[in-house]
Amino acid sequence: MSELASNAMSGTAVILMAYGSPERITDVPAYYTDIRGGRPVAPEHLEDLVARYRRLGIEDSNPLNAITEATRAALELELGMPVHTGMKHWTPRIAEAVDAALAAGAQALVGLVLAPHYSRLSIGGYRRLLDDAVAGRAGVAFVESWYDDAGFVGFLADRIRDTESHVVFTAHSLPARIIDEGDPYRDQLLETARLVADTAGVEDWSFSFQSESPTGEPWLGPDILDHLGDLHGRGIEDVLVCPVGFVSDHLEIRWDIDTEAQDRAHELGMRLERIEMPNADAAFVRVLAEIVRGAAAAVAV
Repeated sequence: MSELASNAMSGTAVILMAYGSPERITDVPAYYTDIRGGRPVAPEHLEDLVARYRRLGIEDSNPLNAITEATRAALELELGMPVHTGMKHWTPRIAEAVDAALAAGAQALVGLVLAPHYSRLSIGGYRRLLDDAVAGRAGVAFVESWYDDAGFVGFLADRIRDTESHVVFTAHSLPARIIDEGDPYRDQLLETARLVADTAGVEDWSFSFQSESPTGEPWLGPDILDHLGDLHGRGIEDVLVCPVGFVSDHLEIRWDIDTEAQDRAHELGMRLERIEMPNADAAFVRVLAEIVRGAAAAVAV
């Protein structure tokens, strides 16, 4: 690192943000109530959610929280600067992470969400929480998206480069109204998929969404379960899922892909595999570090 870059990062800390996940199964009601802004979860929906966690073997500890902490610790080591985890819907909260960083002497903050694609409904919420927590007490450089970062694209391309299967890129669905609102989310996702496929030299690919919530309004599609049926109808038997909208083994990966999509593929007589998620992989941590270094220059102190 150059002396100029090192000086730019002096006095800067990273707020590494994630959605959050309940640590144990008894936390599930409070967690989903938080997601719903304090509104209680319908008993039948809560029962279904608890059953999913149990089927995945999550009772007294959640491996996703350990992955997030491992990513934080590795990024801190790679950068040589403080990195604090802040969760949107669980502890430690984003506000707690900001307070800890400032109490430790940080004068500037880089906000990075562990989600590459911008939507007002997702990343926009992190930005509001971060700004409210900082309240003018420090300079902030917020990374709104990194969907086309060359390191990120190259990392995913390496995951699919030698496959002979049809690649299905996926991401969390959102209400379809965001398209009319001018939200860039879908376009960014399709661009990531195109860049990754081109870099890997993969021509046989498609895109679908997953993890739609039952809100009573149309969501972005096609849903992966329906998409698998379409692919089967086209004679495709082998599928490799590359969830470009996720970077860790979320519930939405372990349930929606590893369980529901896998079950659907089995019903159709298809073979479905997915890439290993980035998680705290050293190469992925280096990608995050470069993104932070680029943003840190904007808040040099």
